[in-house]
Amino acid sequence: MGEGGQQFIRDGSSSIDIYAVLKDRIVKGVLAGGTPLKQTNLAAEFGVSKIPVREALRQLESAGLVEFRPRRGAIVIELSAEDVLDLLDVRLALECRALELAIPNMVDDEISLAHEILEEYSDESEIEGWSKLNVRFHNSLYAACDRPHLLSYIDDVKNRMGAYLQFNVTMARGFSRPHEEHQQLLAACEARDVDAAVQILRTHIETTQKEVLAFIRREHVGSFVK
Repeated sequence: MGEGGQQFIRDGSSSIDIYAVLKDRIVKGVLAGGTPLKQTNLAAEFGVSKIPVREALRQLESAGLVEFRPRRGAIVIELSAEDVLDLLDVRLALECRALELAIPNMVDDEISLAHEILEEYSDESEIEGWSKLNVRFHNSLYAACDRPHLLSYIDDVKNRMGAYLQFNVTMARGFSRPHEEHQQLLAACEARDVDAAVQILRTHIETTQKEVLAFIRREHVGSFVK
């Protein structure tokens, strides 16, 4: 990694390398929604021809992170408020299903890991740390579902929302209420109470939707762009 958290780019990067670097920049908000991605500039930065750059941009388009517009070329996709709320609806369906499948398969080590993450969450004082630990906690609960495609779809939704949005939602939510809900959720998982756990998770994500709307009102913007 270079200064400011950016990756060092090696000469002759492949489309896979370029895709990974650009995806990381988009997810972290370094490349904000609406940012043009000029193939000539990127080819010069990565030390390649336009061909692997074009391939990487098409991969990013397939991942829902980039779109091609007439006369503008590739740009980082802009999410409207409605887009984000739709993504949270998708998250609600996918994560509740993953949890439902995971709980019967959970073993003690997985429950212990979730407890350890919550202990780290309690000790963390930075908003960015809360945001990252929140993702780790949820992922630790879904891992036992044994559905790699389902877990991949959940990751895709989070990537489309981006770390920038997740950071701002975490800031709006604060510490206490999410932490209490996490503890309730883990207790239901530990008791192997599928119905209770899924309902707690559903309420948890629905509350996040309300917080997203509140964030929009405070910012007086119609889209989540940096």
